Amino acid sequence: MPQEVAGRRSERAAVAARAAERHTVQNGLAGGAVVLGLLALVLGWIPATHFFGALAGVIGFPLSLYSQMTSKTTGERWLNVIGLVGSFVGFGFALRHGGFSI
Repeated sequence: MPQEVAGRRSERAAVAARAAERHTVQNGLAGGAVVLGLLALVLGWIPATHFFGALAGVIGFPLSLYSQMTSKTTGERWLNVIGLVGSFVGFGFALRHGGFSI
């Protein structure tokens, strides 16, 4: 019985240690995905900045997909989905307002 309790504690400690690991690359990718997604959304919504909104959407969408593939935590995945949707919708707004035409 005491070995079983000690085994559970070591399993919990291992899970906690894995959760405390730093994922600097994945966190940076997730942050970049959110920033580009929100940027595409805002710039795509404004007709005068449609070119930059389309550019942010085109860069943000594949970045979000790659970041989603390499993410390791649930928080990163949430941010990736927010960036993915923002990039897609922002690119759609930008296309509606003129897309890549200057």
